[in-house]
Amino acid sequence: MPNTRSLLGGWDTLQLHNRISRGEWFWKTQLCLQLTVRAQLPPSHGGLGGSSVYIFTEFSFPFRRLQQLGNLYHASYPNLIRLEPLEDIYVHGVHDAQQLIHVLGDIEAFIAIDHTRLPVKLIVIDSIAALFRSQYQTTPADLKRRSEMFFNISGTLKGLANKFGLAVVVTNQVVDFIGPHDKMNGVRLGNLESLDTSGRRVSPALGLAWAHCINSRVFLARHEQSIEVNIRNAPSTSICSQTHRTFHLVFAPHLAYASAEFVIKKEGIVGVSQ
Repeated sequence: MPNTRSLLGGWDTLQLHNRISRGEWFWKTQLCLQLTVRAQLPPSHGGLGGSSVYIFTEFSFPFRRLQQLGNLYHASYPNLIRLEPLEDIYVHGVHDAQQLIHVLGDIEAFIAIDHTRLPVKLIVIDSIAALFRSQYQTTPADLKRRSEMFFNISGTLKGLANKFGLAVVVTNQVVDFIGPHDKMNGVRLGNLESLDTSGRRVSPALGLAWAHCINSRVFLARHEQSIEVNIRNAPSTSICSQTHRTFHLVFAPHLAYASAEFVIKKEGIVGVSQ
């Protein structure tokens, strides 16, 4: 991930709370899987020198893909990553917000007492929106309880980050933006006037209440571009579609807006050299 990691200024900028908003879940999950393996590398090689906790909230966990990434990273860094990288990735599924709070408490206790392996240096939650999809109604009382839970979760994560010097990545989902297209999405978007992907204007799920809980924002977008292709011995050109995937650093208190194109390969998400 040469371009994306440099955009974030290294791992330190992932401290506290980041969000990856994307309508198609695979990209953000792909990035999170890759981060958990890469975190095992020493800082001199772009890692954190630590293990990871991966909390998933929807779908079945893609163990096969994680194993594939682990094997590829071990082959590339045989002296820096153990033969079984998955032994330093702790995976846990949760189904509601209260269970997440309980698991985060268990993680704090585990980090404090376990000194036999690599220290935990990364917590991933994929994704936060799934925990609130049906648990709360739109009544004022439920919206208040939901906001309180947002602040409880984010406060706990920030406490863990500060206490143990670890990074936290939380993925979010996007919803179709409803409203005048000349207006902002209702949430502070940094230097972007709107979020657009796959021909749609979108907005991060969970709204303003969750937006106030986070520290930095990144957005993975996809756009199709039609190009003319000359075919040998053909009387006319042909129109083909080309897919562009872009990593946007939407907002960070210490970094300016930046972006980088990427592709998804067998070895994971790879930045495209400009």
